[in-house]
Amino acid sequence: MLKLFPQNVSNCETGSRRQFLLEVGALSAFGVTLDSAMRGQAHASNGNDSGALTDPKNDTNCILIWTRGGTSHHDTFDPKPNASADVRGDFSAISTALPGYQFSDQLPLFAKHANEFTIMRNLNPRNGSHSTADAFMLSGHKFNASVTYPCYGAVIAKTKGFKTNIPPHIQIGNHVDRRFNGGLGGYLGLQYNPFEIPGDPNSKSFTVRDISPPKGISIDRLKRRKQALQAIDTLQRQADQNQNAFEASDAHYQNAFSMITSADTQQAFDLSKESDKTRDNYGRHYLGQSCLMARRLIESGSRFVTVSSGGWDTHTNNFKSLRGSLPPFDRALTSLVLDLKQRGMLDNTLVVWLTDFGRTPVINSAAGRDHWATASTMMMIGAGTPAGQIVGATDDIGSRPVGKEYYPQDVAASIYTKLGVNLNHYFVSPEDGRPLVVNEGQPIPELMG
Repeated sequence: MLKLFPQNVSNCETGSRRQFLLEVGALSAFGVTLDSAMRGQAHASNGNDSGALTDPKNDTNCILIWTRGGTSHHDTFDPKPNASADVRGDFSAISTALPGYQFSDQLPLFAKHANEFTIMRNLNPRNGSHSTADAFMLSGHKFNASVTYPCYGAVIAKTKGFKTNIPPHIQIGNHVDRRFNGGLGGYLGLQYNPFEIPGDPNSKSFTVRDISPPKGISIDRLKRRKQALQAIDTLQRQADQNQNAFEASDAHYQNAFSMITSADTQQAFDLSKESDKTRDNYGRHYLGQSCLMARRLIESGSRFVTVSSGGWDTHTNNFKSLRGSLPPFDRALTSLVLDLKQRGMLDNTLVVWLTDFGRTPVINSAAGRDHWATASTMMMIGAGTPAGQIVGATDDIGSRPVGKEYYPQDVAASIYTKLGVNLNHYFVSPEDGRPLVVNEGQPIPELMG
């Protein structure tokens, strides 16, 4: 719990303000906490590469939906109704709002509103392994054992910094494989890891760690304790030799306290502020309420929000599993896009759906599909992306793209270009001082408009 009397130490890493942060919320092994988030804010405010790296006129934000495990392209946006039964599977293909194109019958809302989306069928993920997929697909750089490349949100947090008290890089859910450091700040530093929000936003008992005072402590009581801490710290400073350490930690302490006590911050995470109709439209399930929270966080000043969803690794009972997971996916994502459009937010909000890789064309003996490294699909909407198009195609059994194909680094180039990041700029590795380029791909013309 929050302690009234801090330890009498001067080190800003272990002093009273640090203790304050530790006692407000538990530290996470990988996600950023208030302390590291505020250090990132202080670093951004003190100057970084953002002038050279980004277009200052570009204020585009991003919501990325990550379905961990490898969502089957055959059973979503690239069905093969004319293939043999062992390829076609249990689902039927249905017509969409785009003449001549079909989706899985498990995605009726996507089919109905297909003119709002751009689906890319000619993505070659060039990987078929979990954890390396999370590193590759969420950064646009192939996994490298000697260097951890930062994910998209980390680059945005580094180059653009804070707009409000809301962290610029947030991840909802913990469905990102961290074994090879996917989805993290990488060589940019721990302070650019996502601010993680574990748990289920659809649960009545859902709370956000680090921004809520400990149980039983009201905001007013927290403010009184702050006043007491300030008085005690004044006495500490008089006897302490390291004045700079106190001054350095003050910014982190004050910013963290501001975030905890800010009405805007509290409301950003409070889904009860939404109408029942809106919550129902998104779906009363994890993915629906996570997408709704992502929209609220972008509205409140976050720049990059990842919605992570697990359970998509369907080696067994592929069709039984997808009958449970595809309807929430269908409702949540279509509702998010339609809601952003209705609110006039699509012009400066990019929505991207990505997954690890595709699934095997032929159904295995366990009624499942295994990993497939040469064909997958993705989706992009908003921020000037031409709507109502299907980009590319795969062969008759969905084994690989035919004609032109694109790769994860090209997806990354498209995302960064829309967010105003200079692809040719480089960061300097803190390990050995070598230059590390932001991106090595090329923007996908069909996505750029």
